[in-house]
Amino acid sequence: MRTDLHPDWTIPPTSPGWAGRIEQFMGPGKTRAESAVEYLGGAVCVLLLLVYCWPELDGWSLAERVVLVVIVLDLVGGVLTNATNSAKRWYHRSRSSRGRLTFVAVHTLHLAVVGLWLLGDPRWFLGNTVLLMGSALLIESVPAYLRRPVAMAAFMAVFSINLIVFPVPAALVWFIPLFSLKLLICHLIPEIPVGTGTHPARQGEPG
Repeated sequence: MRTDLHPDWTIPPTSPGWAGRIEQFMGPGKTRAESAVEYLGGAVCVLLLLVYCWPELDGWSLAERVVLVVIVLDLVGGVLTNATNSAKRWYHRSRSSRGRLTFVAVHTLHLAVVGLWLLGDPRWFLGNTVLLMGSALLIESVPAYLRRPVAMAAFMAVFSINLIVFPVPAALVWFIPLFSLKLLICHLIPEIPVGTGTHPARQGEPG
């Protein structure tokens, strides 16, 4: 059994200007190992998704195909980035829900692009916006120790509701699972960033 694991909430200083803002968006203090997993794992997953999607895109315009590729890149990268120690440490440094909920709310733009442009279905957009924000508010409203199971339940409910009420073409069946994984599971669940024995643990419950 590992005995050298402990919470490390120490946030490293960021660079000035735009570089620092990018570091803060991704999570300051990202290690080379975390970056390697993001780049290598992300490349494999993006390639697999594009291999799946491409035969399903007959009749799609060039602009629609470009948007789909951008969405794939964003969601795969977002899942891996929000699962890192550095992102957990940054986004859960405060007990306030405002920053995390704002991050989730911005992603309703993704729902608008998919629902209103790619699908041409306002009902899909509105339904999934309600599901997303309702799930996020629910997760943030419960005590930290309950957020993981609540988030898992919300993830499965959103996925199941979409299968039943909001079916989509085969080219987009991956969207809601990855979208919900990124935001409800990877972003909102307050997990402890594990250190290497060089920093003292921060007192108190995160999130």
